[in-house]
Amino acid sequence: MNHKIVVKILGKLIQLEGIFLLLPAIAGVLFQEKETLVLAITAVASIFIGGLLQIVKVNNNRIRAKEGFVITAITWMVYSIIGAIPFFVSGAIPSITDAVFETASGFTTTGASILLNVEAMPNCLLLWRSFTHWIGGMGILVFMLAFVPSGADEMNILKAESPGPSVEKMVPKVKETAFTLYAIYTAMTLTLIIALVIAGMPIFDSICHAFGTAGTGGFGVRGDSIGGYSSACQNIITIGMVMFGANFNVYYLIIMRKFKSVLHSEEVITYLAIFFIASILVTMGTYSGNLGNAFHHSAFQVASIMTTTGFATVDFGTWNNMPKGILVLVMFIGACAGSTGGGVKVSRLILYFKQVKRELQSFIHPSSVKSIRLDGKVVNKETIRIANVFLMAYVMVFVASFLIVSLDEFDLITTFTSVAATLNNIGPGLAGVGPMQNYAGFSNFAKIILSFDMLAGRLELFPMLQLFTPAVWRNTHRQSKHDLVSLF
Repeated sequence: MNHKIVVKILGKLIQLEGIFLLLPAIAGVLFQEKETLVLAITAVASIFIGGLLQIVKVNNNRIRAKEGFVITAITWMVYSIIGAIPFFVSGAIPSITDAVFETASGFTTTGASILLNVEAMPNCLLLWRSFTHWIGGMGILVFMLAFVPSGADEMNILKAESPGPSVEKMVPKVKETAFTLYAIYTAMTLTLIIALVIAGMPIFDSICHAFGTAGTGGFGVRGDSIGGYSSACQNIITIGMVMFGANFNVYYLIIMRKFKSVLHSEEVITYLAIFFIASILVTMGTYSGNLGNAFHHSAFQVASIMTTTGFATVDFGTWNNMPKGILVLVMFIGACAGSTGGGVKVSRLILYFKQVKRELQSFIHPSSVKSIRLDGKVVNKETIRIANVFLMAYVMVFVASFLIVSLDEFDLITTFTSVAATLNNIGPGLAGVGPMQNYAGFSNFAKIILSFDMLAGRLELFPMLQLFTPAVWRNTHRQSKHDLVSLF
C-alpha cells in the first residue's frame, strides 16, 4: 500500500469539501441565518487540515487498484463525517449518528432521511443537504480528476468510483474524460434549473430540486416531496430523472453526432423499454377513472424509483400490491451504468440474461462456442467474471444487512425495503420507510449498518469491502498483472 499517496490525495479532497461548503455558507449570508458561521468554520477548518495532509512527500505517484479502492472508500466516509458537522453543531440534527446518516444519504444520492420536519431546517443547510446530492452524483473523485491537478496515476481512481461493470474513457486522457462528464452534467443541471423556474417553481426550490434530480438523490425542501408543485414541474422532473439515469456516454456520442451508436445502445434501449413498460403496468394498477392522472403519477414514481432518485408526488405506499411490487422490482434493476443512478444496473441485467441464454443453448449444442456481445462488441471474460462476483457480493451484503436490521423488530416489509432502498441508493421504501415516512425510528446501530449500505451501494460494493481485507493494508512491492497494465 502506498500510504503517502493515499494521504496526499485525501488532503486534496478534504480541501475540496471545504470549498464546497462555501456555497451554502454564502447562501446563509444572503438569508441572514446564524448557521452560516458553522458552515464557514467547517469550510476553513477543512481547507486547513487538507493543506496539512498534503505536506507529506510522495516518491511514487503510481496508484494501483488497491490504492484506488482505499482512496475512494475513505474519501466517501470522511466526506460524510465532515459534511455532518454543520448539521450536528448547529443543532439542526442533534444526534451525530443521525447527522452522519443524513449526510451519507446525501453524498451517496440515496435520499433516505431521519428528519421529522424538513421545512424547519434553515435554508443554508437545506441547500448543503441538496448540494451533497449533486457532488456525489457524478462523483467526488471525478470532480477532483476534472479540476484539481494531482500528478498521480488516475485511472484506478476513476474505475473505483464510477458505477457499472466497466469503465471506458470518452477521450484519451482521464482528466479530459472527467472534465467532459462534469461539463455535460453541469449543463444539464443548469438547463433543469431554468426549466423549473419557467414552470413556476421558486428559484431556491428549483436549485435544490435540480441538485436532487441531477444526482438522482431525492432530498426535497417540503414535507410532501414534489407533491405540492404543479404538474408541469413534476413532468419536468420526471424527464430529468430519466435523462440523468441514462449512461452519460450517450450524451457524449450525441455531442459528437454519432447518432447511429446511440440508436444501437442496448443498455439505453432496454432502460427506456423497462421504464415505459413498468409505467404502463403501474398505471393499470392505479387507474381509478382518470387515465391521464394515473399515468402522470405512475411514470413519475417509476422514474423516481428506477433511477434511484426517491422523489414522490403521492404516497405510493397506499397503492395496491401489484404496482408496489413493480416498484420493488425496478428498485433492484436501477439505472444505467455510467449514470448518476444506483441499483444493480441495466447493463449487468443484460449480461446476466445473455449468460443464461448462452448456457441454455450450450445444453442443446454442447460443442458450440458463443461470445457474449453488448452493443455489437464482445464482452471480455474479466468483465463477465466481475459482474458475476458483484451479484454474489450484493446478495451477501443484502442478506447480512437484512438480518442485522431485523433486530430492530420492525415488520418484514419495512425491514426488507429499508435495506433495499439504502443498498440501491433509492431512499424511500414501503411501510415504515415509505415516501411519507422516514428512518428516524431505527436504532443507532441499524442506522450505521444502513449508512454502510448506502456507501457500499454507491461505490459498487468492492471499495468498501476492500477495507476489511488485511492484505490491502500491507506494505508490499508485489504487483498483479492488472496493476502493471498501462492505462495511458
